[in-house]
Amino acid sequence: MTRPVDDVALGAAQDPLVLAVDVGSTASRGGIYDATGRPVTGLQHKVPHAFTVAPDGTSVIDPDQVTAEIEQIIDALTRDGALGTRIGGVAMDTFAASLVGVDAEGRPLTPCLTYADSRCAGEVAALRAQLDERAVHDRTGTRIHTSYHAPRLRWLARSDPRTFAAAAGWWSLGEYVYRRLIGVNAAGTSTAAWTGLLDRHTGGLDQELVEAAGARAEQFSPIHDVADTVRPAAAPRWPALAEARWFAPLTDGFASNVGAGATDPTVMAAATATSGALRVLLPGPARPLPFGMWNYRVDADRTLLGGALNDVGRAIAWATSALRLDGDLGRVVTIPPSPATPLVLPYLTGERAPHWAGDARAVITDVTAATDGAALFRATVEGIAITYARVAAELEPAAPQAAQIVASGRVSNDLPDWLQILADVLGRPVTHVTLKRSTLRGTALLALDVLAPSTPRAPRPTGATYEPVGGRADYYAERVARFAEVYDAVVGR
Repeated sequence: MTRPVDDVALGAAQDPLVLAVDVGSTASRGGIYDATGRPVTGLQHKVPHAFTVAPDGTSVIDPDQVTAEIEQIIDALTRDGALGTRIGGVAMDTFAASLVGVDAEGRPLTPCLTYADSRCAGEVAALRAQLDERAVHDRTGTRIHTSYHAPRLRWLARSDPRTFAAAAGWWSLGEYVYRRLIGVNAAGTSTAAWTGLLDRHTGGLDQELVEAAGARAEQFSPIHDVADTVRPAAAPRWPALAEARWFAPLTDGFASNVGAGATDPTVMAAATATSGALRVLLPGPARPLPFGMWNYRVDADRTLLGGALNDVGRAIAWATSALRLDGDLGRVVTIPPSPATPLVLPYLTGERAPHWAGDARAVITDVTAATDGAALFRATVEGIAITYARVAAELEPAAPQAAQIVASGRVSNDLPDWLQILADVLGRPVTHVTLKRSTLRGTALLALDVLAPSTPRAPRPTGATYEPVGGRADYYAERVARFAEVYDAVVGR
């Protein structure tokens, strides 16, 4: 266990400073970090937001709204005149797999489709019939799925052909924000990878997929590696950023691993926010690549191997609200497991890893007259842990060096004792990384690796390590098997 990363007063902060921004599923956040990776006291700002969702699979957000949030954050972080021009870099990550159609002037023609928008499920089936998905997976590291650009673009062409024909560009949310803020078209390597269109071996667009999507290569932004900063088209309106280098937009998954300290093949990171993931950074492309996993190229030398879950914090928030629970949720997750607990498949917005059923929906079964709200909540949390275990079962053979599991994110910080359930289901110790805003700090650290590579970083803060409890292995093995049985019967593959 290590002590938290202390804030540092501006006067004591080591230069260069970095202004980091994280656009997540529930809020945009920003903070100033010094060269050691410590947050500067009082220089953090948050603007909440929410996706617009609908039963048909819609999950969108207004890109201009997010741009205004980022402007508000930068205003708040740079108003202290004592900053001068000490900020050496600006870096931003966003939730991954976003898509905005724009016209020739860079104005939005569509809302921003988020990773959870599943309206293109029909196009997924059509593309899987048309293309060799295993060959696509080997080239791009991604499956054909509702989260990625190829089926989404096909769906837009079918559902709104006029808008599709008028689009001059297909950008991620981060690219859109940068165009509005500094007049630059730029995608980070990781951002391009999360489109599902990037060849993980070469770093270029996959032409077969681009053509299958009905798109053209020139509709996508130039791709920049982490070290390749971009020059604003005009001086930004913030004097404090006059000397800052701007880093092309990153994805939150890459930043989350770095913030949690999972920066080499020995450490597997469990992200536990609104959505979740299990990920490990590798030197180069994964070989072999399990068919249920993705392998994103994140820079010229590294790829990120893992699998994502749409519904972690989202499922917990839904259960808390729908079941009208106002008691001690910590007590519910710490009681011993019971065979009377129902079974929940927590697919509120579809499944990504390991089987990529974009139209999957939640299933609740094994309910009796004795089942109460607390039991259903416990079942939801167990179901979430089992979804992680299903990812781990495919991931581990491809990452044999990953002996350590670390967990970070809002869910682990708000409900840390749920990590005991995760450890019991995985059958492996799980260490809690207690740092708040770990993704935001990871974004700052990636910039600092370029700006101040020789400066020692503040240590990663950790809490308890949860060891599997003896005697629970058989219970959870039965739950995992029952989950698979219900999944195969209801969701299928």
